[in-house]
Parts: sequence; C-alpha cells; structure tokens
Amino acid sequence: MAQSLTTAEYIRSFIGMIVFMVVLLISSLLVTIIILLTFGLATNWVVRTFPRPMAFPVLFFLGITFELNDLREDKEQPVIFIFNHSSTLDIPAFLALGLKRFRVVAKWELQYIPFFFIIGRLTGQVFIKRHDRAHAIERLNKTYDRLRKDKLSLVVAPEGSRKHEGKIGPFKKGAFHMAIDLGYPIVPIYFDGNDRLSLGGSLMARSGKITATIHPAINTSSWSIDTLDDHIAEVRGMYLKWAGMEE
Repeated sequence: MAQSLTTAEYIRSFIGMIVFMVVLLISSLLVTIIILLTFGLATNWVVRTFPRPMAFPVLFFLGITFELNDLREDKEQPVIFIFNHSSTLDIPAFLALGLKRFRVVAKWELQYIPFFFIIGRLTGQVFIKRHDRAHAIERLNKTYDRLRKDKLSLVVAPEGSRKHEGKIGPFKKGAFHMAIDLGYPIVPIYFDGNDRLSLGGSLMARSGKITATIHPAINTSSWSIDTLDDHIAEVRGMYLKWAGMEE
C-alpha cells in the first residue's frame, strides 16, 4: 500500500476523483435514458459498452497506465469471475477490463452513493448485505434464474472487503458456492499494482502501472460441498503465488 504521494500526485488524484464523479454523473444520466427508452432491452449493451470509457479518463488523470492480459480460451461462456480486492483503484481497474454480459455482486452500502445506486439498479447488479447471510442467500437465489436464462457471468471479490491483513486476504465461500450451484467455471482475475499505487480507501494514488491478468477458467464440474474448503485453498494459493507470497 502506498504510504505517501508527491505534490503532483496529490493534484492528479484530486483531479482524478473529480473526473470520476463527472463520469459517473454523465453515465448515470445516459444509462437512465437508454434503459428507459428501450424498456430494459439495451441493458446488456450498456453493461458491455459503458465500463471502459468510464475507466480510462480516470486512470489517465491519475497517471496510471493499464495493461490487460486475457489468457482465456473461451470468452463467451458464462463464468464466475473472481478478483483480488485491495483498494478503491479496483473499481476503475475492473471497469477497464471490458467484460461482456456480467453482473457484479456488490456490498449493499454502495447504494448509498446515488450514481452507483442508479447505474447498479438499472443494469441489474446484485447488492447484498454481507453481514446478513439469509438476505444474501435470498438475493442470490433470485439472481440464479436470470443468470442462467440470459447466460450472464457473475463477478465476485472472494475476500469480501479491501480491508484485510496481508496482500491477499482470506477467501469467503460465497463465490465458490455459486460456482457449484450454477455449474459455472471460475475465472480468476489478478490485479497487480493496485495495492502498491493506492492509499487504500480513496482514489488518492501514485502514478504507475496496473497489470490485469484474466487467467484460464477453472473447471468446477467435479466440485462438491464436502471438498469446497480444499478447492478454496487451492485457488487462494494461486493468488498467493501471483502475489509472490507462496505459503
């Protein structure tokens, strides 16, 4: 995690945050108009088209270059995407991936930010109360039918929060349960650089480079609840290796 910034980086970060708010404002207005005029039929087009143009102006003003390595063989099948969550920079970095036909499992509190509420609700993102297991399960069960019907992928941060000790925090079971329930492969995404550049809880960041790697899909067809802990440990071990922290 970055400890301090230069004066230039503070200025760039401040401008970057303003740009992000402006981008969210414009995007929320456009998304509202498009979704309402098309009676929701353009939702997947919006989800596919808007994220990258939203991300790159922010990264530019932060002085951050973004490199994407997509190692997948099949980019069309619905999957469970998982990613390492370490800072607020994860938001523009995720948007810059340009994924198609996905929905994000996000914490309930994000809805308190009007722009996220408008865009998230109109595009069918999944907001859950992380500390209310019954509510989370109910929300996800309602989502499953829509995911299967529309062949949508799901995006989850298995650490649950950016606030954790170490470079890679403990993995919660939710994403892995979903993979079994849906019969979806898991596709790990590893962000390298977010934690080093960011101060953590805001878009205050050093200039530098983020490298995102979308790894090949992990087949979960033979997984079961009885062996779930072993599979979680195996996948987390991959992240520890990528982070240079093998146990």
